[in-house]
Amino acid sequence: METAFFSAASLFHGDDSDDDRDEMQVGAEGEKQALEYAERAHDFPGMKLSVREFSCHELNANLLWPGTFSFATWLVKNRSILEGQRILELGSGTGALAIFLRKAFGVDVTTSDYDDKEIEENIAYNCRANNLDVLPHIRHTWGDPFPVSRPDWDIVIASDILLYVKQYENLVKTVSFLLKEYKQTSQKAVCTTITDKSGTEVATKSPMFLMSWRRRIGKDKSLFFTGCEKAGLEVQHLGDLVYLIDSH
Repeated sequence: METAFFSAASLFHGDDSDDDRDEMQVGAEGEKQALEYAERAHDFPGMKLSVREFSCHELNANLLWPGTFSFATWLVKNRSILEGQRILELGSGTGALAIFLRKAFGVDVTTSDYDDKEIEENIAYNCRANNLDVLPHIRHTWGDPFPVSRPDWDIVIASDILLYVKQYENLVKTVSFLLKEYKQTSQKAVCTTITDKSGTEVATKSPMFLMSWRRRIGKDKSLFFTGCEKAGLEVQHLGDLVYLIDSH
């Protein structure tokens, strides 16, 4: 195992409750925490990826969560929605889902996570470990001004990111910006249909936010979806715990 060092800092713009942070290792302010890496092989649809994970990480970007694998399977079944699109992943963590999409479909995908050097470097490591050029990466804290003034990602994706309830408002702010300030640059606009959990065909068009979750959520997830709706976004459950959120 390799050891990395992380300087503990304030995670977000306020303190979360103990319930919100029950999966986070918290140290004294300014304390150096030694983090160990473990490299594991993970099965994705049609391929095996080598993913280096932190044994723990204060920003919860350490491991692969169930939503990553279920979302990868869902995207394989609905791969037509990805063709020719520019994709941004929020809360990329290890970068495994983005790496899978790049290798499986050759899509243009950018990773993004909290403004943390260790996360960015680990994603780059995992790209190289899977014989892939390092993917473009954006360091961004939800709710802060986004570093790109005119976002042109056709699809924003995320899996298992609804953990800190007090961050839902900031996440909604970031998602709203990415959808409402979108400027199309791709040659092909997403205009297709997806069959939802009831068998109904749902029309989709870029920009859109596709989110999967499987991880335990400490408080009612509906708070996030209600926040989206209050911000003028539409939320649809497509089945298999995959949600479509757009500004139409």
